[in-house]
Amino acid sequence: MFIPKRFQQENTAELLALMQQYSFATLVTPTESGIEATHLPMLVESEGDQLYLRAHIAKANPIWKTVAAGAEVLAIFNGPDCYISPSHYPTKKEHGKAVPTWNYVVVHVKGVIKFIQDDQWKYGLVDRLTAQHEEGAAEPWAITDAPEAYIQKMLPAIIGLEIEVAEITGQWKLSQNQPEMNRQGVVDGLSVSPDDAARAIARLVDAQR
Repeated sequence: MFIPKRFQQENTAELLALMQQYSFATLVTPTESGIEATHLPMLVESEGDQLYLRAHIAKANPIWKTVAAGAEVLAIFNGPDCYISPSHYPTKKEHGKAVPTWNYVVVHVKGVIKFIQDDQWKYGLVDRLTAQHEEGAAEPWAITDAPEAYIQKMLPAIIGLEIEVAEITGQWKLSQNQPEMNRQGVVDGLSVSPDDAARAIARLVDAQR
């Protein structure tokens, strides 16, 4: 990923926070027939100093057969994004020298992948993944709410995957290349947008100033 220096995000805590908040990732893998993209929720977990991404796919998905164990893969975590109109820039009124752009935050994670068929490992993954996404629910569902025999019958239908993380890069493109008056204009303009992502970008631009 090409990252202009002013947009580079090197704060590890910020990178991990985005990965956890926007955990539905795009997994890009090299297969025997070419590049494949798989969309799936991921857990971000650590053991000592080593970071892992863990998830599962349907057994019907052939990538567990066509991606070699130990292959390098890429997981992409997309945060909020939105269109930025030149109309948000006060400088546009002064000289008209402005063009549209797009603001966004994104994290790319590279690592090596392995596929796991052990039912106990898969059960633990589903349990942790469910707990994460049910947190805060009025009546959170747990894997133990379903009959044990039913869960054991379902486990063979999925394949676990684990990515041992080797590199994390982040890009926070949040109008850092604009003068202060234009950044304020972006915050003011997006803050009143009906779009949730635009308002999220407004908060992020404001936090970067």
